[in-house]
This record gives sequence, structure tokens and C-alpha cells, in this order.
Amino acid sequence: MSKPLGYYTAYTPGDDSLLEKLQEEYGSTFEKISKREKLVILTVLASHLGCQLEGDVRSEIFAVAAEMRDQLSSPDQAGVMFAIISQIRWGQNAEPVHHS
Repeated sequence: MSKPLGYYTAYTPGDDSLLEKLQEEYGSTFEKISKREKLVILTVLASHLGCQLEGDVRSEIFAVAAEMRDQLSSPDQAGVMFAIISQIRWGQNAEPVHHS
């Protein structure tokens, strides 16, 4: 079972923030948002966060991502996403690759 939004964010009940408005509209665990819609939100936020970071993306990473897309089951793809989100959230990242 998913934990409420406040578990993962700085949301505090009664703070009149966007997070509070989202929780009121879509539920504390976003239960009123479909899986497809949640994936769209992840795509938009991941793209936005990625564009704010320095460094290049190695071409092999695009190949790895395509292999994952083509060869992993949907549950395993979701598991990889969860693992990566946890690593990003808690700072378990390699140093950026700088190409000359």
C-alpha cells in the first residue's frame, strides 16, 4: 500500500501549497490518477529534473534504456524505475561523466 504524499514530500496539512491542492483533488496517494497519467507525470518531472543537471548522457545509456524497454517485463520496468527514483532521492548517484 502506498504512503500518503506527505511521507515523500515537504507537504504539511493546512499549508495551502500546491501539494495540498493536489492531495485534495487527487487523493493522498493519488488514487484518483490513472497509472498512465502517473507515468506521464513521472516523464515530465524526470525530464525537467534531468535538464537542470550538468553533464552529458553517454550514448550507451540510451541503448541500455532501449534494452530494458524491449526485454524487461512491465513489473521489472516499474521496479527499475522505483530503484532509480530511490537512488536519485537519497543521493546514490555516480559523478557526472564529462567528455572532452
